[in-house]
Amino acid sequence: MPRVVSLYLPTWSTDRLRRSLGAAAPPADAPLVLVGRDGRRRVVLAADAAAHRAGLRVGMAATKAQTLVAGLTVRDAEPAADADALEQLALWALRHFAPIAAADPPDGLVVDTTGADHLHGGEATMLTRMVARLAAAGIAARAAVADSWGAAHGLARYGLRPVLVVPPGGGARTVLDLPVAALRLPAGMAGKLQVLGLERVGDVAALPRAPLALRFGPELGRRLDQALGRLAEPIDPVRPPEIVEVRRAFAEPIGAAETIARYTGKLVVELCAALEVKGLGARRLDLLFHRVDNRMEAIRIGTALPARDAKRLTRLLCDRIETVDPGFGIEVMRLAAPLAEPLAPKQTLSALAAEPAADISGLIDTLANRLGAARLYRVAPVASDVPERSVQRIAPTAPDTGEAWPGRWPRPCRLLPSPEPIEALALLPDNPPVTFTWRGIRRRVTRADGPERVFGEWWKRDAELVAVRDYFQVEDDTGARFWIYRAGDGEDAATGSHRWFLHGIFG
Repeated sequence: MPRVVSLYLPTWSTDRLRRSLGAAAPPADAPLVLVGRDGRRRVVLAADAAAHRAGLRVGMAATKAQTLVAGLTVRDAEPAADADALEQLALWALRHFAPIAAADPPDGLVVDTTGADHLHGGEATMLTRMVARLAAAGIAARAAVADSWGAAHGLARYGLRPVLVVPPGGGARTVLDLPVAALRLPAGMAGKLQVLGLERVGDVAALPRAPLALRFGPELGRRLDQALGRLAEPIDPVRPPEIVEVRRAFAEPIGAAETIARYTGKLVVELCAALEVKGLGARRLDLLFHRVDNRMEAIRIGTALPARDAKRLTRLLCDRIETVDPGFGIEVMRLAAPLAEPLAPKQTLSALAAEPAADISGLIDTLANRLGAARLYRVAPVASDVPERSVQRIAPTAPDTGEAWPGRWPRPCRLLPSPEPIEALALLPDNPPVTFTWRGIRRRVTRADGPERVFGEWWKRDAELVAVRDYFQVEDDTGARFWIYRAGDGEDAATGSHRWFLHGIFG
C-alpha cells in the first residue's frame, strides 16, 4: 500500500525571506507581511505567525494591515523566489528521506515514502525528524502521512496535530471529517459548497455524483476520489540537473521478479560506468518503476561509504525487489544516484603488497538497508569521568574520535540506560554492601572491589560541585558480577543521598 507524506509550510514565504535576509531580518516577534498586487489593489499575500496573532490575514488590504498594527514590517512578495526555494527544499527531501519527492505549491512538499520509512526508524520518527530539521532551519512545518496524496495534504493542513500518522487503510475515515477546503478545489468552489450546507468532506461523499458533476464539473469528483484513495495521483519527482541517472524503457511491460532483477543488474552496470567517468561513488541509490497505470514504485538503498561495485549494489537492490508491486506491468525503470561522493580508483594489489585491512562495509550496507541505518552503530569513548557521559554512539564507519577508554578500572560490558535504585546493607563509609536487592531479587555479595570515587563535573551544573559517587565491583553467590555505587561519600550529606544504585553488569 502506498504511503505519502505531505509537509505543510504555513508561513513559507515569510520564513524564506527571513532566511535570505540573515542578520538583517526583522526580529521573530515583529509582525511581518508580504504584499503584492491583486488587480489594482495592494493586498497581503503572506503573513508570519506574529502577524496572524495580531489579527492580520491573507487577502487584507495592505493599508488596512498597516493601520491595524503599528510598526508593521511590510515587504514585497517574491512568488518566483518562493517557488525556486520550494524546489530546492524538495531536493533536500529527495536526498535525505525518499526517492520520490516534489514541490506542492505554493506552501508544501509531497514525498512518497513507501518502503523508505524503515530507514528512518518508522513513520512517526521520520515525520518528527522532518519537522524538527525544518524548525532548526527557521521554517515552520506540519506533516501528515496517509495512503494518498490528497488525504495527507488535507490532514497536514486541517489536522489537529503537527505530526499525524494515519494507519494504513485508515485515510478514508479521517478525511471525511475534514472541511471541504481540504480537497484542493479550484478557487471559489469550496465557498459554493458551504453555501449549500456541505461543510465537511463526508457531506459531499454522501451525495450522488451525477448532480454534483452537473453543477460543479468533474473536478470535484476527481479530487474526492484522490483524497479517499480511489484514484491514483502520480507524483512527478524533482530531479536535479547534476544527478547521475540511467533509464530503460520496455516495448512490452514487465512484471516478473526475475525480469526486474535482470534489468536492475544491467542498469547498475551502466550507472557505475557513469559514476566512474565522474570519479564518484554512490552513497544512495533510487530505483524507480513507472507502471502502466500511471503509478510509481521505488526502492532506496544507502551505503556506508561511496561505492560503485556493481555486484554489491545489485545485490542490495535485488534484496528489496519483493517490496515492489508491478501492478499490470512496468514500462520504464530509472536508476539514479541522488547522493554521490568522490571515490578514487582502487590500486591493483601485487603479490608483494601488504594484505589489505578487512572491508566490512558490505556487511554494514546489508544490515543497514534491512534494519535501518539508525539501528546500526558502534560505541566510542568520550572524555568524561561520569560513566553515562563517557560513551557515545557513532556511525559504523565513522573515524576514531581520538579518545581512549579509561584503563585504571574495568568497566562493565553492559551499562544500564539509567542507574536503577537498589536496597543495600553496607557498613559506611568505605565498605561494599553485604547484600543488595535488585528488581525484587535479594543477592548476597561474596567478593567485592572498590571503592572507585567519581566526582561530578562542576562545569556542567551547580549541583555537581560537591557530588560524589563511590563505585564497587561486586560478585554474588551465583557468580554474577555487578557494578554498583553509593551516591555520596558516606559521611557528608551534601555530597549525595547515600542511596545505592546498580549501574552496569559484567559479562
